[in-house]
Amino acid sequence: MTTTNPGAAAPKAGFRFHPKLWIGAAMLFAFPALGTAMSPEVNWGPEDFAAMGLLLALLCGAIEAAIHFLDAPRWRIGGIMLAVLLFLTVWAHLAVGLFD
Repeated sequence: MTTTNPGAAAPKAGFRFHPKLWIGAAMLFAFPALGTAMSPEVNWGPEDFAAMGLLLALLCGAIEAAIHFLDAPRWRIGGIMLAVLLFLTVWAHLAVGLFD
C-alpha cells in the first residue's frame, strides 16, 4: 500500500512548446518583409530585420518562460504583460531613434 502526502507538490510537467505563439511571431515578422517588397515607403534594411527578429525571439522566449515557470495564473499574466510592455517599450524607442 502506498501513501500519498497531500501537502506534496505534484511533479512539474516537462516543457511544452507553444507553436501558435511562434507562428504568430513569424507572421508578425513577415508583414514588414511584404511591405518592403510591395512598397518603396517601407524601407527596412537587414539590420532592421535582425533587430525585429531578435526582439520577437526574446518576447516569445519570455512568454514561454512565464508560462512554464510561473504557477499561479495571476503571475503568468503579470509575467506575460511585463514581457509585452518591455517589448513595446524597446520597439518604440528603436522606432524613434533613441538607441542610435
